Amino acid sequence: MKNKILLIVAFLLSFLVSNAQEIATGPSMADTFRSEGKIYVVISVLSIIFVCIIAYLIYIDVKLKKLENK
Repeated sequence: MKNKILLIVAFLLSFLVSNAQEIATGPSMADTFRSEGKIYVVISVLSIIFVCIIAYLIYIDVKLKKLENK
């Protein structure tokens, strides 16, 4: 049991160490999108997806309340 926990912690720490080098250089993809004006497309698509998920959850909640009252 302790070996599994130790192995999981080791994998998580190795992931953080490998990500630390990329964070130091900066997000080049975001700079490219921003310079070409595509960042607004990305933000709008993510916003539409978020709004659809929220609307779907509200729709499910209304249906669930109807079933509970029935």
